[in-house]
Amino acid sequence: MDSGAAQIRFPHAEPPAPGAATEVAEGVLWMRLPLPMALDHVNVYALDDGDGWTLVDTGFDTRKTRALWDALLAGPLAFRPVRRVLATHHHPDHIGLAGWFQDQGAELLTSRTAWLYARMLALDVQEKPTAEQLAFWRAAGMAPEIYARRSAERPYNAADVVAPMPLGFTRLVEGQRLRAGGRDWVVRMGDGHAPEHVTLWDSAGELVIGGDQLLPGISANIGVYATEPEADPLAEWMAACARMAPFATPAQLVLPGHKLPFHGLPLRLRQMVDNHHGALARLKAHLAQPRTAAECFVPLFGRELTGDTYGLALVESVAHLNHLHAAGEVTRYRGPGGAWLWQALPAQQGS
Repeated sequence: MDSGAAQIRFPHAEPPAPGAATEVAEGVLWMRLPLPMALDHVNVYALDDGDGWTLVDTGFDTRKTRALWDALLAGPLAFRPVRRVLATHHHPDHIGLAGWFQDQGAELLTSRTAWLYARMLALDVQEKPTAEQLAFWRAAGMAPEIYARRSAERPYNAADVVAPMPLGFTRLVEGQRLRAGGRDWVVRMGDGHAPEHVTLWDSAGELVIGGDQLLPGISANIGVYATEPEADPLAEWMAACARMAPFATPAQLVLPGHKLPFHGLPLRLRQMVDNHHGALARLKAHLAQPRTAAECFVPLFGRELTGDTYGLALVESVAHLNHLHAAGEVTRYRGPGGAWLWQALPAQQGS
C-alpha cells in the first residue's frame, strides 16, 4: 500500500494571520476569519479570476468581520472586485456576509436548498422560543435548569449574524462544471451536516474545497432540530461519504471550512464513517436501560458537555438516536414531562 494513502498530512503548519492570506495553490488564497464561539474561526478562500475574485464562504456579519474583509480587499486581494461569492452551505459562519457582497455587485452561487434555508432563517426572527422549539427540548430531555433559562431568554437568530439577503442567486447542482481561479471544478453535493452542501473538486485532481463536509480532526455537527424532528441526517451524512469516496485520492489538497488544509482524503472519509459507527455501537450498549437524548452524551462524546456546546451535543444525540430508531434497533416511549425514553431492542437471533 502507498504509505501516503494511510496518513493525513498537513502541508501548512499555521493558518494565515488576520488580514493576511496564504497561497495554497496557484490562484487560490486561504484566509481565516474569527468566530465568537468554541470553534473560533472559519476558513474562507479567494479564487483568482484575473479581473476579479470568486470568494468561497464569508464568515459572520459582524463589524469585526467586515473590517477584516476591508483589510483583505485592500491587501492580498489588491483592490480587485469580488465578482462572485460561492456559499458552501447555509450556516451563518459560511453565508453571513453573502448579502453584503451582493449589495456591492457580487453574484451569489450556492445550492437551491442552501439559499432557501439561509434566506428563510434570516427572515424568521424570534424574540422568544416557539412552542415547537420548547416541545423539542422537552422531548430531548433537556436539563431542567437549562430549559428554564433558555425558555426565558431571546433565542439565537440567524439574522443576528447574517446580512439581509436580496432576492436572486445562481443555483449549483450535482455534477455541474464551474470555472474559477483558472481551474475547472466539478460540483459534488454533500449532506447530513447541511442539506445540499456544495463541495468543489478540481478536475485536475489537485484540490478539493470541502466546506464543513470534509474536515480534518474534528467531526462536523450532525443535528436534528425542531424544524424536522424525525429526520435522519446521519444516514444522509454516511451516504454522502460513500458517494464521494470514489473521487478521493491521497494526493488531493483538501481546503476545509475549519482547521488546516490536509492531504489524505480517502482515509479521512473512512475515519468519519467509522467514528459514527463506533459512536452508534457505544450508544446502543448505553441504551440497555432507557435514556433520554440528554443522557447520551458520554457514550457519544466521551464526556458530559455544558455551556455553549450543550445545544450542539443535544441535537447530535437526537440524530444518532433517530438513526438507530429508523434502523429498527431501538424503541422509544414518552416518559415523565414528555421526554422520549430510548431503549435498545434485543438482538435478533439468526436462523
